[in-house]
Amino acid sequence: MNHDAAPQMVIVSGMSGSGKSVVLNTLEDVGFFCVDNLPAELLPDFVRSVARDDGAPRKLAVGIDVRNRHSDLANIPEWLSEVGKLGLDPKLVFLDAGDDALLKRYADTRRRHPLSHHGLLLADAIALERQVLKPLRALADSVIDTTSLNVHQLRRQVITEFGLADDGSPSLLFESFAYRRGVPADADFVFDARVLPNPHWNPELRPLSGRDAPVREFLDAQEDVGRYVEQVSGFLDAWLPRLRTDTRSYITIAFGCTGGRHRSVYLAERLAAHFRDGGWGDVAIHHREVD
Repeated sequence: MNHDAAPQMVIVSGMSGSGKSVVLNTLEDVGFFCVDNLPAELLPDFVRSVARDDGAPRKLAVGIDVRNRHSDLANIPEWLSEVGKLGLDPKLVFLDAGDDALLKRYADTRRRHPLSHHGLLLADAIALERQVLKPLRALADSVIDTTSLNVHQLRRQVITEFGLADDGSPSLLFESFAYRRGVPADADFVFDARVLPNPHWNPELRPLSGRDAPVREFLDAQEDVGRYVEQVSGFLDAWLPRLRTDTRSYITIAFGCTGGRHRSVYLAERLAAHFRDGGWGDVAIHHREVD
């Protein structure tokens, strides 16, 4: 591999619930080719595969965490060394957070911890995960404590950490949520999508989310949805630019529906695309009940 043409590699690891998906999404937004939950033993083969393709991306990000076989995590130094021999200098970023913060995040999202299949209580699963990931944390080039960071602040820290482009405009987060689990505490604008036709009542659409094509096509065909999107995008187009001159560094626009899977997800995705296409620098999406 020609060293001058060698891709940049970032390995993202850390505690479950610490924000690894936010970091990977941020890197993807700025041009990294991201692979989550890659078996650690495949790191060298992955790099070789990329190197064989002249048109391959030059910036790579790989998520490796406790979902890997635990015996494989102990061999990470060996595989990182092999990657280094291929001409790369991989950087390992480890995301961490306090136990209380992790417990609260799991309580808020109702998601299952990846070690819960062992029959452990959540607190015990977190303790075991810390033990398993000790070798990775010790190897980290950078440790980011996300205990007191929200999604915007974490994205900003990643952008600063890697010297990525940032035009200084407030970052926008389009978030979907379920009303039955409460409105996001840090939302600046909240729009209620429960007035729109609900794909949940279609048995074929029920197991899908607003990111899936059949659900998008269903909602695209609804006249009320088109009117809703037009009016909300018009409102945001008119008022969000006024905030570019404010002192705030981030803005959250939240869409809520009953289950947080269909209408709210669709709207968050569609409005985020609208502002990305319009040239707004930093636009993120977070689906609280789906991600």
